[in-house]
Amino acid sequence: MKTTSAPHSESASFDGLSVSVVVFRPDVDQLVATLASLGTSCATLRQQRPDLPLALFLIDNGGLPENLAVIGLLRAQGVVVRVVAGHGNIGYGRGHNLAITRSNSRYHLVLNPDIELAPEALAQALNFFDAHSEVGLITPWIGDDDGHQQFLCRRYPSLWDLFVRGFLPARLRKLFAHRLARYEMRDRVNARDTVWDPPIVSGCFMFFRTVALKQLDGFDPRYFLYFEDYDLSLRAHDVTRVVYVPSVRVLHHGGGAARKGRAHIRMFIASAYKFFNRFGWKWL
Repeated sequence: MKTTSAPHSESASFDGLSVSVVVFRPDVDQLVATLASLGTSCATLRQQRPDLPLALFLIDNGGLPENLAVIGLLRAQGVVVRVVAGHGNIGYGRGHNLAITRSNSRYHLVLNPDIELAPEALAQALNFFDAHSEVGLITPWIGDDDGHQQFLCRRYPSLWDLFVRGFLPARLRKLFAHRLARYEMRDRVNARDTVWDPPIVSGCFMFFRTVALKQLDGFDPRYFLYFEDYDLSLRAHDVTRVVYVPSVRVLHHGGGAARKGRAHIRMFIASAYKFFNRFGWKWL
């Protein structure tokens, strides 16, 4: 099933939709659920666009199981699946860049392995792209395990915002509820209304026109994990319009850095330092 990484000049020659998923020691059940939901959403999309080429780049940073049955199901549904392996754990952004440089698709979806797509998610996103030629990046309505909305559109953060949201226990976070609500754009983002140009959007589901993504050269490889989506979001505004589209719906099963242990906290801090050095420090 696995192939070694090819040179960056090699590309997938089609004018459709490509998707990249980067995995490192994945939760297999969750990965299967993600890929199965992707297959269902592709099938719904095919009802509207039967001739649209579809491809999945599964980037194996390490630990991808052999012979996942769901990959065979995707191929049976007409999705071209390429497993890129052999490069080691190069980080989240650089992993996606392996797919971005290979793809000549019209649209490219950066997708986490802990996301489940609604059946209509891809079709809704492409319909929005068709209606708004100025849009180059779509972010969806994102729900949690209980179906409650996660507010992952963000204003530019201060160090205090990040500390309160990421590291304070829930009972203390309540003391800063108004501040966090502003950071999370709860005054503008809801389950009904389109929101134009949110400053920062989540990397768990970033749906691009590929021309804009290539103009940005994908993710900045200096981030190993965390803040690569903040960086890419802010740079995206220089080349295209960014929009929150609540009719595009997904569920997100991920957790924060503080809940994943000390190694993730160290990576979070290192990436935050790179981010603020690039875009400007905001303390309070």
